[in-house]
Amino acid sequence: MKLNLTVAEVTQRIRERSAETRQAYLQQLDKMAKRPPGASRMGCANVAHSFAAMPANDKFKVVKEHVPNIGIVTAYNDMLSAHAPFQHFPDLIKEEARKHNATAQVAGGVPAMCDGITQGMPGMELSLFSRDVIAMSTSVALSHDVFDATLMLGVCDKIVPGLLIGALHFGHLPTVFVPAGPMTSGLSNSEKSHMRVLAAEGKVGREELLEAESKAYHGPGTCTFYGTANSNQMLLEAMGLHVPGTAFINPGSEFRNELTREAVRTVLDITRNKNFTPIGHVVDERCIVNAMIALLATGGSTNHLIHWVAVARAAGIIINWDDFCTLSDVVPLIARVYPNGEADVNAFQEAGGPGYVIRELLDAGLMHEDVATVRPNGIREATGIPAPKEDGSIVWTVAGASKDDSVVRPVPAPFSPNGGIKVLRGNLGRSVIKISAVPEDLHVIEAPAKVFDSQESLIAAFQAGELNMNVVCVVRWQGPHANGMPELHKLTPPLKALQSKGFDVALVTDGRMSGASGKIPAAIHVSPEAAAGGPLAKVQDGDIIRLDAITGRLEVLIDPEDWAGRVPSKMPHSLRESNNQGMGRELFAGLRHNVTSAEEGACTWL
Repeated sequence: MKLNLTVAEVTQRIRERSAETRQAYLQQLDKMAKRPPGASRMGCANVAHSFAAMPANDKFKVVKEHVPNIGIVTAYNDMLSAHAPFQHFPDLIKEEARKHNATAQVAGGVPAMCDGITQGMPGMELSLFSRDVIAMSTSVALSHDVFDATLMLGVCDKIVPGLLIGALHFGHLPTVFVPAGPMTSGLSNSEKSHMRVLAAEGKVGREELLEAESKAYHGPGTCTFYGTANSNQMLLEAMGLHVPGTAFINPGSEFRNELTREAVRTVLDITRNKNFTPIGHVVDERCIVNAMIALLATGGSTNHLIHWVAVARAAGIIINWDDFCTLSDVVPLIARVYPNGEADVNAFQEAGGPGYVIRELLDAGLMHEDVATVRPNGIREATGIPAPKEDGSIVWTVAGASKDDSVVRPVPAPFSPNGGIKVLRGNLGRSVIKISAVPEDLHVIEAPAKVFDSQESLIAAFQAGELNMNVVCVVRWQGPHANGMPELHKLTPPLKALQSKGFDVALVTDGRMSGASGKIPAAIHVSPEAAAGGPLAKVQDGDIIRLDAITGRLEVLIDPEDWAGRVPSKMPHSLRESNNQGMGRELFAGLRHNVTSAEEGACTWL
C-alpha cells in the first residue's frame, strides 16, 4: 500500500528539520560502534573490577572468548504492581544467555515511581522529572562500557520514556525492551470511576471506595486502563523495539517467561548478525512517526506529546505538537480502550491488540513499513499475535478480523475519522486537548472562568458548592517550572460530578492529565506556563473563556488592548516555597529551574 501523503509529508519535514542534529547523533553512534569489545579496550584493573562477581565460567567466556555480554537495566521494585514481576527476570535472562554462548549482567537499576500512589500527594511533583532521573540512571548503569547489547526492563509512565532516552544516548548498542504485562481484569475501570464520582459527591465513604479501588488494582502487572503505561507498550510495539506481540501478555506464566527468553535470543541475533541494527539506527524519523500514529490510532495518553518529543530529541530528531496535530487529521481512531471506551487492555488484547492495529495501519498506508526493527523481518512481524506451542516454543499467527468491533475496528470503519488530538491556539497560549472520549456536543465550551492556584483549592470549592454553574476551571502554576508538572487526576471526579448535573464544564491548565479527563473537555499542557510568564497568569475570575476543539482555539474573550495591558499575577510565595520543601523536592530545584517547556519535551538535559 502506498504511504499516505500526509504521513510522508510530516516525515519529510521532520527529516529536514532534524538534518543537522540527526547527522551529529549518527556520527557519534557509528564512532562508538566501531570500537573493540569492552574487555579488549580496557585496562586490566578495569576488566577485573567489571567481572569480579561473575561466575568463573562466565568470566572466562567474556574475558577470554569475547562472547557477547548483555547489560540488563531493570526498573524492578516489589511495591509497584507493574514492576514486581521483573524480580526473577535477570536470572532467567542469564540462564538463556548461557545457552547461546553469551553472558549477562545487571548493569543497574533505575527508580520507578507510580503516579497512582502519589496522585494528589507531594511526591507527585517528582514524577515528571523522574523520567530524566531514569534516563540518567540508565546512562550511569551503561557507563561501565562493558556491554555488547542491552535489555531494558520497564513498563510504566516515566520509566519507559526514561529508559528509552537513556538507551538512545548509548545508541550504538543493540537494545530490546522487555515488558512484564498487565494484571488480570478485576473491577472494571468504569465501575471504579463511577465509585470515585460517588465518593466525590459524598454518597459513599472511604471504606466503600477503598474496597472498589482494591478490587480494581488487585495483583501483579500493569493497571488495566489505557493510560501512559499501556500506551508506552503500544508505542514500543509500533517502533519494533519489543519481541512482537509481547506487550499485553499477563505476567506469571511460563509463556511470559518464554517471551523473555525470546528477547535474549533476539538481542543476541542483532549483536551477531551482519545486518547490525543498534537502537540508534532503529529509532529514526520513520520509527518516531510510526509511534505517533499508533498513539493517535488508539487514543493513547497525552503525556506522550511531552515524552516522545524528548525521546525523539535523544535520537537527534526534532518533532513538535503541530506534527501530532497534522497526523491526527488523517489517522483514524480504530481502538476504544478505557478511558476512551469500556474495554480494558486485556479485552483489547483479546480483540486483536497491537497486532491488529499495526496490521490495519500498515495495510492502509498509514505507517512506514520500510523500517528496521529488533527482528529480521521488519515491522510487518509486529502484526503477529504470539501463542505457545505444545513444545513450549512460540508461534505467531497473523491477526485476523476484529474479535470485538466495540474495541477495535478496521480503518475503513473507524470509531472516528481522526485521532482525537488537537492543538489549541489563541491568546491563552498553545495547548493540547484529547477529544476521543469527549462527546461532540461538548467540543465547544464557552463559560466564565474560575481561577485556582492548586487542584486542592478547586476540590475545596467543589465541596463548598461554589462550582454549581457553567464554568471553565483554570488551574495554573502546575507547569514544569512551577512544581514539576504533576498529574491532576484528582480533578476528574468533581468535574465529572458537575457535568452529570448538566453544567457545561471545561478545564484549562498548564499541568498534565494524561487523557484521564475522559468526557471533560480539558486544554492541558498550556505553554508558556504561568510561572514562565504565560498568559494564564493574567486570567481573572469571571473572564469568559472559549475552548473550541473544532476550530482549534483557546481564548479569553476580552478586548485585545485591555488584555495586553493587564498585569500578570505572580506565583504566590507560599506555593513557591512549598514546591521546594519536603518529600525530596529540594533536590529537584535545579531541574525545575532548567527544564524546557512542555512543548519542548520538558527536558532537563538540553
